Amino acid sequence: MFRILFYTPEIPGNTGNAIRLAAVTGAELHLVEPLGFTFEDAKLRRAGLDYHDLAVLRVHRDLETAWQELAPERVFAFTAEGEISYADITYQASDVLLFGPESVGLPADVKHDPRVTARVRLPMLPTRRSLNLANSASIVLYEAWRQHSFSGAGS
Repeated sequence: MFRILFYTPEIPGNTGNAIRLAAVTGAELHLVEPLGFTFEDAKLRRAGLDYHDLAVLRVHRDLETAWQELAPERVFAFTAEGEISYADITYQASDVLLFGPESVGLPADVKHDPRVTARVRLPMLPTRRSLNLANSASIVLYEAWRQHSFSGAGS
């Protein structure tokens, strides 16, 4: 199934929502440290509801460790400066969907890492800076899963 990778997430509610997203879709959620919260944070627990035990979640000490564990064939880095739209990709189940921290997005060295297949954007109105991290991940993951006929989903 698809793998969501949050690079140094800062806001516990976003990661809690992503935990819930991973649990209901069967995606894996990978987090790269440092994190801007602890797993005891009430906002993280509240946003994730009772789905924490149902999600596949891994925390990596740094990006290199994440790359080693994930061994990705394709990585899509989501950024406002993306060259292609998320809707123009034919997703594969093993893809890694990479998102940056809420306050600044992906740093240049991560966006241009040699493992990154493409830098991808979600369309927004001009002059808008960004979309919420958990919402962005949801939009992309559901498009990828839709392309696979929502494989594994109940009726």
